[in-house]
Amino acid sequence: MTSSVFDSVTMQHLWSTDELRAIFSEENRVQKWLDFEAAFSQVQAGMGIIPQQAADAISANAKVEKIDIPKMAAEMRRIKHSLVPALKQLIEHCGEHGQWVHFGPTTQDVLDTGTVLQLREAHAVYLRDLKGCARELARLAKTHRDTVMVGRTHGVQALPITFGHKCAIWLDELSRHYDRLKQAEPRLFVGMLIGAVGTQASLGERAREMEEKTCSALGLAVPDISWGPARDRFAEYANLLAMLGATLSKIGNELRNLQRNEFGEVEEGFSEGKLGSSTMPHKRNPTSAENIAGLSRTLRYNAAMMTEAMVQEHERDGIAWKTEWKALPECCLIAGAVLLQARNLLAGLRVDQDNMNKNLDMMRGYLLSERVMLELGARVGKDHAHEWVYEASMKGIENKQDFGSAMRSHPQIAQALSEDDIANLIDPANYLGQTGASIDRTLAAQHARNWMQEDRAE
Repeated sequence: MTSSVFDSVTMQHLWSTDELRAIFSEENRVQKWLDFEAAFSQVQAGMGIIPQQAADAISANAKVEKIDIPKMAAEMRRIKHSLVPALKQLIEHCGEHGQWVHFGPTTQDVLDTGTVLQLREAHAVYLRDLKGCARELARLAKTHRDTVMVGRTHGVQALPITFGHKCAIWLDELSRHYDRLKQAEPRLFVGMLIGAVGTQASLGERAREMEEKTCSALGLAVPDISWGPARDRFAEYANLLAMLGATLSKIGNELRNLQRNEFGEVEEGFSEGKLGSSTMPHKRNPTSAENIAGLSRTLRYNAAMMTEAMVQEHERDGIAWKTEWKALPECCLIAGAVLLQARNLLAGLRVDQDNMNKNLDMMRGYLLSERVMLELGARVGKDHAHEWVYEASMKGIENKQDFGSAMRSHPQIAQALSEDDIANLIDPANYLGQTGASIDRTLAAQHARNWMQEDRAE
């Protein structure tokens, strides 16, 4: 029986991926606890604190396959503790050496360090798929460098741009998210071995050495002091994912809007058998684009919960801490889904140049009023130019004239501009400013950094 979108067999593909569900599964979470206990026991044995035979027994039995998870869950409900039931099973498997299991750390040491290990696995997936999205945007920016379309502000037509310019802006933004994720690594991938209230009293005089060696064995950095009540690391990461999700949500929402029948400028890849409606057989809905936009909303709300969890009481706060157990995995699952779906959407996107040209002509030339005003202003002065173009535009719109005809009907404009001038000035392809140069510069900069290169594992 399922009750969550993350484990529902009918919905989980929309909200997460197989890969991320495996990383945040019960089995992997428990395995990360056991990894901590194994590494810690080997460090203690090497320091002469516990027998080497005990450490070897702990390492040999620190396998999730040896843990009866339903039994562990039942015991958790009985004793109201999140870790001890798992430790009890490990102790039983270790026989006489079980007395040395978990000799000194506290529960939060194990759970938080285990979470960091899970995040490190997920982080690699995010970087991979983020690079995949970037490569698709670079391809689209290059392919459609000169594909002219309407640029819109406040939801209505403004001036011409190219579709490649739109994609290059998205690529530039994604590159900064990649930088932020990489820059967060030394702050995030940090272990913890601090004891009950952060003093390391239970670990003895060699606590620092024990902490350094345990973190090193797990491939993690060592904190300067307890971060048990300092939850900024996890909150930062959740909010970085939320920012990334916001950008992808913007892309998804934009591509959804551009697929409206009234625009028809792009279409997501259509697969055989894809159904748009139970009653309207003709529909080809933008399901991928809208799913990306929708998922990112829940990601942002979960990130807000992670920010709230930073407000801790005293040296450990079970109220705030436990909200992370819900919010952080959900942030990670959703982020993985959004990235993968965005990558697939961009890879299969179809661009309709004919409809883009049709929409460029929708305003019958008035889209270029700025260009005409500036060119005319260079000849007769800006105030005169603005007044004349305004007069021609208002009269032309009222009389259902195209912009060219409206200008030819205005005596001052007709005297100042020739027929060739007017034809040239109302051609959208002739008013793209530095669009091409901006795209070229952006692509060159991103390729020079070499961050989008495909991983061998992909």
